[in-house]
Amino acid sequence: MLLATGAPAVAAPAPGPAPLTIAAAADLKYVLDSLLTIFNRQHPAAKVSVVYGSSGRFYEQISHGAPFDIFFSADGDYPLRLQRAGLTAGAPQPYALGRLVLWSKKLDPNAKGLNTLLDPRVQRIALANPAHAPYGRRAEEVLRHYQLYDRVKPKLVLGENIGQAAQYAATGAADVGLLAYSLALSPELRRAGRFYLIPAAAHQPLQQRYVLLKQAQGNATAAAFAAFVASPVARQAMKKYGFSL
Repeated sequence: MLLATGAPAVAAPAPGPAPLTIAAAADLKYVLDSLLTIFNRQHPAAKVSVVYGSSGRFYEQISHGAPFDIFFSADGDYPLRLQRAGLTAGAPQPYALGRLVLWSKKLDPNAKGLNTLLDPRVQRIALANPAHAPYGRRAEEVLRHYQLYDRVKPKLVLGENIGQAAQYAATGAADVGLLAYSLALSPELRRAGRFYLIPAAAHQPLQQRYVLLKQAQGNATAAAFAAFVASPVARQAMKKYGFSL
């Protein structure tokens, strides 16, 4: 027989929203951080974490079961491949077109454009690793377009991703860097150096896409963030950091 204790029943606290984990290309570091500040004000209960890195590495990790909810790729092909493999919760969506710049802490690349790379003071040229970083592949295309690749190949210093390439250039570990326009527009790099915006015709388009992954099914925060990325506020922030759509 059950005896009444007289103690009032206490309801269990309602569970909060599921956390959201984002894998994002390193070129998004500054713009996505600013967008998350806005999103968190609009959704104070949301718990969002972001890991920045190379799109190719994230593709490999997600293909092998890495627990991400959304993948923002600098190469739009990776999300499409994940969709074909049945690893997504929806169709990949374009969110930006990226651009490349030649950035230097020591020199003014605007004076000679890509010919700055032939300056004898340039001994180390930073770029992302073309093997798995989309910006690295496009940087290599730029060098070949201007028939500079063979002449500067011994000077190339490869970063794991475009963020690390920017770090090499900003710290002086490299004399110049072929970097993402979005990173060159960050407060840190704008203060530290100068850049030359490389013509878009010098490389294949950097069509960037994001996709909700299988793990995000039923995650209301993931759905809300995907809708937020398409909002006018987010589009304006993307434009501020040099992205177009």
